[in-house]
Amino acid sequence: MVKAGIIGATGYAGAEILRLLAKHPQAEIAWIGSRSCAGRNIAEVYGNLAKQVDLVCIDDDTETMKEQISELAGQVDVIFTATPQGTCCSLVSPQLLSHTKVIDLSADFRLSDVQVYEKWYRLQHKAPGLLPQAVYGLTELYREKVKNTQLLANPGCFTTCSILTAYPLVKDGLIRPETLIIDALSGVSGAGRGAKVADLYCEVNENAKAYGVTTHRHTPEIEEQLGRAAAAGADGNIADVAKGEEKKLALQFTPHLVPMNRGILVTAYADLVPDADGNFPEEEKLRAVYEKYYAGEKFIRLLPEGAVPETRFTEGSNYVDIGIKEDLRTHRVIMMGALDNLVKGAAGQAVQNMNVMFGLPEDAGLDIVPCFP
Repeated sequence: MVKAGIIGATGYAGAEILRLLAKHPQAEIAWIGSRSCAGRNIAEVYGNLAKQVDLVCIDDDTETMKEQISELAGQVDVIFTATPQGTCCSLVSPQLLSHTKVIDLSADFRLSDVQVYEKWYRLQHKAPGLLPQAVYGLTELYREKVKNTQLLANPGCFTTCSILTAYPLVKDGLIRPETLIIDALSGVSGAGRGAKVADLYCEVNENAKAYGVTTHRHTPEIEEQLGRAAAAGADGNIADVAKGEEKKLALQFTPHLVPMNRGILVTAYADLVPDADGNFPEEEKLRAVYEKYYAGEKFIRLLPEGAVPETRFTEGSNYVDIGIKEDLRTHRVIMMGALDNLVKGAAGQAVQNMNVMFGLPEDAGLDIVPCFP
């Protein structure tokens, strides 16, 4: 049995980890933390966990947690940190990592360059010395590195969907990555559980809007990972690309908020690369590249020709649905992806990574049919 602790258990992502681990056949939850709900039973906060999880939240205020993190780490094999940016890097240390593994759902260890992190997140990184040993936890791309790490940076929801949707064509050089434009839609739960006027029902319902235009913090994460794919090329391994060797990309990423609870839908556009004779690849060839990379992946579903991904068909599951369409008129390809932002975009991916880190079946606790309607 893998024993787990969760810091930030009453946020949406933390509660989703609880939901998944509650039925995990080879994991148990030792303790859970919450600053806002300290002293309360989790079932009082999330009624869906009644008779599923019977645990009282300890106070995980950052300063309080610093005093007891070593003791708590001794009780578990892995700690999930479902916390705002800046929290995990202020708690984690080489000593802590010598006793337990850490899976961080924030952005603290996703970017390899501390200056990029501090520029986009406007925070001073408290543990830059640990960045080189952190593994980016997009399981399908970094599985072998995930197996051996003590510190895992769980990707964001927009990034997971964007990277997986475009990765095969970027890596095989069939599109010009510098022409990549990504439009993405997100459900409101992606903004977290904190009270914000912009997320009130009357503000969100019957509305759709772009936000973070040119400034969204997932942009450099997408650029770094697709830049590594471009540098690796068709015959290389993205995990072997060293810092500074990735192709520098500047893509256009625009997120939108739409009135639904869960879901990410990505629509990405890029120019196709012609061959030496000036002929553009046919859609059949493009689909074959996706099959090459994803045919054996449990949680990636390549949709049949003509089908388009829909967020409702991934809800509550760890699946990513991907579809593509070539535009013969403009010589561009339209790449589409959908996932549940709280599962494959956060908690489900974290559990998937936990399974890999401890040598468990990768789908343990995650073999869930999407919920519809």
